[in-house]
Amino acid sequence: MTAIDINCDMGESFGNWTMGRDIEVMPYITSANIAGGYHAGDPHVLRETVELAAEHDVGIGIHPGLPDKMGFGRRTMDATPEEVRDYVVYQLGALMAFASRHDASVQHVKPHGAMYSMLSESPAHCRAVMEGVLEVDPDLVYLATDMNIYEIAQEYDELDAVFEGYVDLDYNADRTLIVEKSVEPKDPDLVADRVVSIATRGEVEAVDGTTIDVPASSICIHGDGPNSVELLETIHERLEAEGIDLARLDELV
Repeated sequence: MTAIDINCDMGESFGNWTMGRDIEVMPYITSANIAGGYHAGDPHVLRETVELAAEHDVGIGIHPGLPDKMGFGRRTMDATPEEVRDYVVYQLGALMAFASRHDASVQHVKPHGAMYSMLSESPAHCRAVMEGVLEVDPDLVYLATDMNIYEIAQEYDELDAVFEGYVDLDYNADRTLIVEKSVEPKDPDLVADRVVSIATRGEVEAVDGTTIDVPASSICIHGDGPNSVELLETIHERLEAEGIDLARLDELV
C-alpha cells in the first residue's frame, strides 16, 4: 500500500503575534515541525503546539532555526559547524522536555530557513548537525529538504532520513524551489495532483513543463497560506480516492 506523510511548520507564533493557522491545520497533517524558540516561537507557544499535536496524534519534530527572530531565521549568519550543531541540540532538548510532559516523543528534525540553506551548501555544517542529532537520539528521523542534504544523510547507516517534496510551491527544472515574494492562494486540484504524482511516481512537473524526479515520502504544506485548509481538505479527498494512506514519518522508516 502506498503511503505518504504530510508535514507542516508549526508553533511559529510569538507573544501576541500569531503566525500560521495551527489549530485549523493540525487535524489534517501527520507530522508537525515545531519551532524551537530561536527563529520563532516561545516557551508557551511550544507547550501549546506540543499539546495540540499530541491531541491529534501528530508526529512531533523540531524545526530548529538560527537565533534570529527579527529576520525569522532567514538571514545568513556566520556560525561554525559546532555552533550550528549546538543550536539544533539546544532547541531539540527544549522540545523533548515539553513532549515528555505529555507522554509523547520527538520523531524528527527539520532545519529551518537560513540554517537549512547553510546545511545544503556546507557538508561540514550538515555532518555536524547530523552527528549531533545521532548523539541525542539515534531513532530520530532527519527530514531532508534537498538532495544535497539527503545524500550526506546516506553516509550515516544509523540515521533514518526521509526526503520531502513541496506541492504548494513550484519547482525549477533543476529541482530548486521558486520562493514567492508574496503568498497567493493555490489551486487545490493542482496541489492534490502533485501530491498523488509524488506519492505514486516520485515525480512532479516543473514550471517549464519538464518532469523532474522528487523521490519524496513526505510532502510539506505551508500552514500560513491563505487557503491552506482548503488545500489539505482536497489532498485528503484525493488520497482517499486514489487509495493512498497517510502515515507519520516514524511509520515510514
